[in-house]
Amino acid sequence: MNDHTEPAAVRARGIVKSFGTGDTKVTVLNGIDLDIYLGEMLLLVGESGGGKTTLLSAIAGILDIDEGDIDVLGVPLSELPAGKRTTFRGQTMGFVYQQFNLLPTLTAVENVAVPLLIQKIGRTEALRRARVMLDRVGLGDRAEFLPKNLSGGQQQRVAIARALVNEPRLLICDEPTAALDGPNGQKIMEILREVGRSPSRSVIVVTHDSRIFHFGDRMAHLTDGRIVSIEPITREGTA
Repeated sequence: MNDHTEPAAVRARGIVKSFGTGDTKVTVLNGIDLDIYLGEMLLLVGESGGGKTTLLSAIAGILDIDEGDIDVLGVPLSELPAGKRTTFRGQTMGFVYQQFNLLPTLTAVENVAVPLLIQKIGRTEALRRARVMLDRVGLGDRAEFLPKNLSGGQQQRVAIARALVNEPRLLICDEPTAALDGPNGQKIMEILREVGRSPSRSVIVVTHDSRIFHFGDRMAHLTDGRIVSIEPITREGTA
């Protein structure tokens, strides 16, 4: 794990985000301070509706915040116009969700290549890189399969390969094991730790699944829009 001698890859200070107005106003993030470092996997846990997904969206620059500052890889998100923020996100971040979000008419390798094609990488090179990434997640022999012919665990591995194919510095995972049974969830976390985590990348995982806590390096507890604790995790899964 990173020894935290370097600047944080993600630095959030005083983050406030509310929805609605007047009597219907709900503050979802209420003064969040958080540092996430290169080389670590940070687990973000807490009750449903506690603001975890909202915080991920803010860190990704998808959602504007009401107050505070977020720097990603030294870049203040508030200083990026919407178009440049989208470009920055595509160049530096990868995303894995609970739902696999694979394009049903594309093969596994074509799905993985999509982020590269969006970045204007030539099709031949994009498919070559996609095959390499499928090999890394153990699905090289399923490259030409359509999503409907893959199991849920295999589809999530394709989604992870797609998220990593452009070598992002920040990998954001929102409940990546929620749609999977126990063994497949364990396998997905093994892949995220062994393939996704690297000295030059931060991995953030939102999860409710206590069976996978031991894969993380640190755990941040989010309650009522506030981070109430950040703790190191032992390999046995207890902080």
